[in-house]
Amino acid sequence: MKLFACDQCHHTLYFENNRCVNCGVTVAYRPETAQLGTLQPGDLQCRNALEHDACNWLVTSGESAGYCRSCALSAVIPDLSDPANLQAWRHIEAAKRRLLYSLYALKLPEGGLSFRFLKGTENEPVMTGHDEGVITLNIDEADFSFRENMREKMGEGYRTVLGHLRHEIGHYYWDRLVRDTDLFDAFRALFGDERQSYEDAVNRHYEQGPPADWGENFVSAYASLHPWEDWAETWAHYLHMVDTLETAHSHGLTVRAPAGDRPGERVATDRLAAGDFDALTTGWSAVTLALNSLNRSMGMNDAYPFVLSPRVLEKLRFVHDLIGRQRDRAGPRVGRDKARAAA
Repeated sequence: MKLFACDQCHHTLYFENNRCVNCGVTVAYRPETAQLGTLQPGDLQCRNALEHDACNWLVTSGESAGYCRSCALSAVIPDLSDPANLQAWRHIEAAKRRLLYSLYALKLPEGGLSFRFLKGTENEPVMTGHDEGVITLNIDEADFSFRENMREKMGEGYRTVLGHLRHEIGHYYWDRLVRDTDLFDAFRALFGDERQSYEDAVNRHYEQGPPADWGENFVSAYASLHPWEDWAETWAHYLHMVDTLETAHSHGLTVRAPAGDRPGERVATDRLAAGDFDALTTGWSAVTLALNSLNRSMGMNDAYPFVLSPRVLEKLRFVHDLIGRQRDRAGPRVGRDKARAAA
């Protein structure tokens, strides 16, 4: 995620800002140009900004009912008369906007995509998942205590709302960019045969756990469940990389490369080439090493609890190349054609 600046006082703005904290002016994000700035004559704020203080995007031409491009994709939302639901929904919508920022920057298609954000009950629990373009999320995932409890139960090193959305959008893009294409042989060589029974794979995973050597072949234990989950976890991880590296680039971060990669060399994230996978992974190693070291200095858990094996890097390269081909076919977009470290 890049940094922005207030066009009135030039104070730094962040993607989530709806007001400049320095001069107090109202600001909004223009998805068609990927810019965050002050309101201009004729600008239309999203209904969710005006009615629920839950959005900072402008409505673009063609959007109906006064909702922005992001909010228009939310087909079902929880009962907002419940303050807890309102707070959870705001958190989820903010994560969705960050997800969409990355998708637009990478020039990925979004046709047929929609979201359902639901509150479950004891009799009708909500399962987070994807089905033919519809992404469902249990809004309890926006509650830290619930999410942390689930993370420990599932033996996960990482669990966030944004991570869920990036994972589920991976299933959507498997349908859009891999299924019914000529990439099946290459996909199956890396991820396995997705035609194996998913139900059997789920039962085996939760009865027996992941294989003892899962870290040699998968980015997470859950990725070992089935080739579909391996793909979605790898896809989500690539989006983690792109967003974090762009943030590092926006801050002008320069870090020392890990000893095993380029001993003593400094990695300037603002010089990373968007299409150079090897350079990106070297930068990623350097940035995450610094992140973990900083967290440990604060007595906190590692911000990045992953190890990327050679096999996992092959899978990430597959995602990187696939997205690169999609971007080449899509061509430049106004306001988004500038090369970025993480685009």
